[in-house]
Parts: sequence; C-alpha cells; structure tokens
Amino acid sequence: MFTRFVSALVRAIFVVLLIATPWLLMPGPNDSAPIVLLVAIFVGWLVFSEYMTEYPSLIEFRDAPPYNRLRFGALFATVLVLTLIQRGINHPSPISELFTAISHVVGDALDFPFSPVRLMVLSLPEGTHVADYDLLRRTSAIAYLMSLISLVFFIFIMWLNGWPRQNGSFNVWTNLPTFDPTGGGDVVGRLNRDANLYVALGFLLPFLIPAFMKVAAGIIDPIAVTQPKSLIWTVSLWAFVPSSLLMRGIATARVASMIADKRRRSMDRDTEDMHVFG
Repeated sequence: MFTRFVSALVRAIFVVLLIATPWLLMPGPNDSAPIVLLVAIFVGWLVFSEYMTEYPSLIEFRDAPPYNRLRFGALFATVLVLTLIQRGINHPSPISELFTAISHVVGDALDFPFSPVRLMVLSLPEGTHVADYDLLRRTSAIAYLMSLISLVFFIFIMWLNGWPRQNGSFNVWTNLPTFDPTGGGDVVGRLNRDANLYVALGFLLPFLIPAFMKVAAGIIDPIAVTQPKSLIWTVSLWAFVPSSLLMRGIATARVASMIADKRRRSMDRDTEDMHVFG
C-alpha cells in the first residue's frame, strides 16, 4: 500500500510539473498562473487517484510499463524543448541555442510540400510576420520529430521485450478499463476494429488539424504565435495526440493478437485431450 501511494504521488507531481513547465521557465508576467495551478492540481489529483485505486477507470495500460511512461516522457520532453526555444528568443542560453540550432535543421528537413509541418505553417493567417512563420515551422518540426521518435521507440520495445507480457501475466480488463467486454460481438474483432480506428486517426490528425485551424481562423485564433505559452501547448498537443493514438492502436492490436493466440492454444489443447481420451 505504501509503495502504491509513493508511486502515485510521484506520478502526480511529475504531471503537475509538466503543466507548470512553460510558466516556470518563461519570463514575464504570468496572469494566468492561478488558472494553470488549478488545472495542474486537478490533473495531478486525477492521476494520483487512478494509480492509487486497485482498478483504474480511465488510464489504460496502467500495469503495462513503459507505455504510459513513454507517452508522458515524450510529451514532457516536447514541452520542455519548445519552452527552451521560446525562452531563448529573448533570454538566450547555451542549451536554448543548441535546441534552436537543431530546430533549424529539423525544420528544413521536414518542411516539404504536403508535409504536416508545411500544413501547420500554412494554417497561419495571411499577413503573419516572417519570423512567426519561421518559429512555427521550427517548433512544429522538432515536436513532430520527437513524436515519431517516441513511436519508433515504443515499437522497438514491443518487439524486443514482447510487450506487454515482459513482466509476467497481463490483465486485459485492468489495463483496458474503458473497453466493455460485454458490449456485443467478438472481443478480438472489436479490439482490432478499435485498433484500426486509432491508427487511422493517428495518421490523419497531423494533416486534418492544420486544415481545421485554417478553416476556423476567421472565427477564432487557434495558433496565437505571439503568445509563447499558447504556441507551446498547441504545437505539443498537435504532435503528441496523433502519436499517442498510433501507440494506442498498436497496443490494442497487440492485445487482440494475444487473446487470439491464447484461444488458439486452448483449442489445440482441447483437441489433443479429445484425441487422448477419445
């Protein structure tokens, strides 16, 4: 019980730190700090509650590391890097200059016709300053690259360690609390259907989100380039959500494959028993 409490508390603290990172590192007035603090505390309490209870209700693959650790690490690293790049505009430091130089290289490499990065840049309204175009191009490129790296790393871990069963047994219903096994239809078929949906959304969202923001530009300002904290979170979530959906789709397909394999082995054993006692 004590170990679970400490583990849940540490996770909650890291989540609060993630949400507060741009406000802690960015200089200038923080008028929205009370709201950010309330949001951070609420999300931290939610994570703490989920990891304290024996049966979670929202967080998937809670007992199948490093799935959630990898997703959190990717988002935290993205927010931190973008914050340092933004901070380096007015308060340069060696580490901010390093990430700025890397973002220039990555931006040049990923900014090609019909790429997600190019579409993000084109979502800005006409008349935007050239420096703002360049800033969005660089931050989008490095955030997208980091999301791809986390996805490839997850696939490598799954292939190398036999995730999610590298640590022993795997409880499907505990690790998929939002999946209703009594919802009708074959469980394996439904899991594969959900996996295909997640993969399709994860692939399409980096292209669809900029198109939506371009259409909505006349009504709202989806990317406030002049607001550094808003830009950090917009770009980070644009890169993180699709890669997270891709991971979820791959993980769900893996679980479906595990259930199908277990069924097949059970049927084979039943067939052998029938031959022995028949």
